Amino acid sequence: MKMNNILTTSNLSIGYKTKKSTVTIAENLNLNLQEGKLIALIGANGIGKSTLLRTITGIQKPLHGDAFLNGKKISSYEPLELAQNLSIVLTEKLPPSNLTVFELVALGRQPYTNWIGTLSADDIEKVNIALELTQISHLATKKHYEISDGQLQKVLIARALAQDTPLIILDEPTTHLDLLHKVALFKLLKKLTHETGKCILFSTHDIDMAIQLSDEMIIMTPETVVQDEPCNLISKGSFNTLFKDEHIVFDSEKGKFLIR
Repeated sequence: MKMNNILTTSNLSIGYKTKKSTVTIAENLNLNLQEGKLIALIGANGIGKSTLLRTITGIQKPLHGDAFLNGKKISSYEPLELAQNLSIVLTEKLPPSNLTVFELVALGRQPYTNWIGTLSADDIEKVNIALELTQISHLATKKHYEISDGQLQKVLIARALAQDTPLIILDEPTTHLDLLHKVALFKLLKKLTHETGKCILFSTHDIDMAIQLSDEMIIMTPETVVQDEPCNLISKGSFNTLFKDEHIVFDSEKGKFLIR
């Protein structure tokens, strides 16, 4: 079965410019994000994962090369059109408000509503479907500050689902969650890609879990950025260079990191 490409990069170089110099984080990236796939982005702290996410979503300009969303340069999208093709879930705290869970998820429909922001029957249906898919319908009338961090993370994912884009990008979605909620969230993301056909790309520090549950992984090291299925990355030894520390080793037979 042929998978459609949703986002591709062509010889993409990422980094930033200062007044005096250009700092290159990674160059000549040719990534390929396909529909129905859960893809984890991993790498050591400060390696540039957030810079990569900001660049492929059009928030930050590339140093060189391009990112294409549904075959069209990301830089040529109008903001409204981009919001109908790409949704982003960041880890920042929500601003103070009295919004209920339903109202917060309904914000995902903003790219489609009229200028008053009135929800149509179709919008309401999309919000309800998003609540059902993330299994939080029972929280719909609760204020967003009355629920746990794990539940709020699901609400933000539901908002992205209600936005109804082919690609969802999440920056560190499991950061403030305990192990139980991390596993639940990973499984939810996997279920969503397979049930909705959307592509979900997420950055994470939970590497062992990502190896077990992702369809593909993108590994960033100072030398290279590689994308492949976890089993292929294990056999290629791609995880061995992830951490420059003699006390952390990757056991390819067990498929996880061990501490010496």
